[in-house]
Amino acid sequence: MFNPESWTPEAWMQFLQDHWIVVAAAVVVVIVVMKVVKTVLKWVLAAAIIFGVVAYGGYSIDDLAAIGTKVETETKDAILKAALDEASKAKYSDNGDGSYTIQTPNLELTGVPNSGEVKISFHGVPAGTWKVEGPIRTLIEKARASNQK
Repeated sequence: MFNPESWTPEAWMQFLQDHWIVVAAAVVVVIVVMKVVKTVLKWVLAAAIIFGVVAYGGYSIDDLAAIGTKVETETKDAILKAALDEASKAKYSDNGDGSYTIQTPNLELTGVPNSGEVKISFHGVPAGTWKVEGPIRTLIEKARASNQK
């Protein structure tokens, strides 16, 4: 299973010592692909090669999926924590087209009143469209209330 504590420098050195030929060949192939292929295909091929080396290194597709799920969960948790922590600093603005924007030091929410969904950006990076519930609803309500004062 996914165990980030095992990603020590010693573990990486052991992997490189055990599989140095595969790693060297993969690096050469990635460089050749990047130089020769000029389309999106080069990124697909490079990703496939990197995926192959990681899979050869002992990580299964389940491990990689678990990593993705863990990153997604931790990002959502960070966004929800920021929403709760920064509700008092939120600035509500009406965009004039029926939509609104709420900005805090780390979050930006854009939505339409009563739609039930908002688009969220965390540190300027889009985090998708979320349902208005829990901490997100609290953030919106506090921002609207502070705007009306």
